[in-house]
Amino acid sequence: MPLSLVKHADGRARCSWCSDLPDYMAYHDNEWGKPVRDDRRLFEKITLEGFQSGLSWITILRKRDAFREAFVDFDFYQVAQFGQTDVQRLLQNAGIVRHRGKIEAAINNAQKVCDLVAKEGSLTDFIWQFEPEPKTRPERITPAVAVTLSQSAESVALSKALKARGFKFVGPTTMYAFMQSMGLVNDHLDGCDFRHQAARKQA
Repeated sequence: MPLSLVKHADGRARCSWCSDLPDYMAYHDNEWGKPVRDDRRLFEKITLEGFQSGLSWITILRKRDAFREAFVDFDFYQVAQFGQTDVQRLLQNAGIVRHRGKIEAAINNAQKVCDLVAKEGSLTDFIWQFEPEPKTRPERITPAVAVTLSQSAESVALSKALKARGFKFVGPTTMYAFMQSMGLVNDHLDGCDFRHQAARKQA
């Protein structure tokens, strides 16, 4: 679907990717682009972005509660202790995406987060050092600009840094989507004013 602004029944113009699906609209309005500086929530999004690979975000969003239950609310210290018995348990869980490689990557990444936190102090501080300088960002996020925003120098650098530490499913495009959702970049379209401006103020 081409990116544009869509005016909904409540009179608000929103980024068209959220369509008119209530759960997508709620995610757009309350989460997407809002700066997150919480280690557990950042790990959650890294994990869910990995599970999204090859799928749509709405699929993952609708399974998020089941993912949170299955991965103990993304407590990376607990997930890091998961073993093959847990992998088999998760492969039987119809509420999540049952992909062995992605499940094992989530456990691996939890272990790597533990290592990173021990060495760097926090996942938050590590991630947010890749926030782009404002002068490197487009002045206006128009639909034409938005379609070009699939990765950036910063998402490439973040991807390389995480891969160097042993993380999996953290490619540059995946990390750019992560940066969009976690508020490191504000990619609400120009004209999606109630969210674009709110995200700007929260940055």
